[in-house]
Amino acid sequence: STTLAIGGSATATDPFQAAIHQSTGIASFAAGSGTTLFDALADIASKDPRAAYDLALRHYRGDGVRRDSYQAIQWMREAGDRGVPEAQLALGRFYLSGVEEMGADPAEAEKWLSLAAARGDKEAEKLLAEARSAKKTEQELYQWRQFHRKNWLGWWASGYPYHWYWSTAGWYPR
Repeated sequence: STTLAIGGSATATDPFQAAIHQSTGIASFAAGSGTTLFDALADIASKDPRAAYDLALRHYRGDGVRRDSYQAIQWMREAGDRGVPEAQLALGRFYLSGVEEMGADPAEAEKWLSLAAARGDKEAEKLLAEARSAKKTEQELYQWRQFHRKNWLGWWASGYPYHWYWSTAGWYPR
């Protein structure tokens, strides 16, 4: 069996490795070749968007590679832009709820869920209604914040008196 470099080692009996060998038709994954399984899958992803979806899942789950939500989103967007319905639904969910350091973005969720719903995905249709509701709520919250920032923060910055004042001799209480 051959040992491969994918952030650890995999044997020739690894189903992921077997799939790469079958789909690429190459057997250059021997130790020291410099090519990793993920390099090969990334190469396949340039031709097949389903491979980009698989890379996204592997990065999100930390399956054979360091868990990386940023890379997961990047690969998922690649797959979604190229029409993979599961990727479009996943992106809708990611943007609706937020992923780790990335906050929720209901407008972006609506975009991806609309694409998935247009393909007849029932789950996407249900989530689309939630995204639209969240988007409206976000817009209302933004308007509330803007109103209060203009009115209250302006008053707070100049309207409240200090308790202590500075003079050339030092600080004095009011």
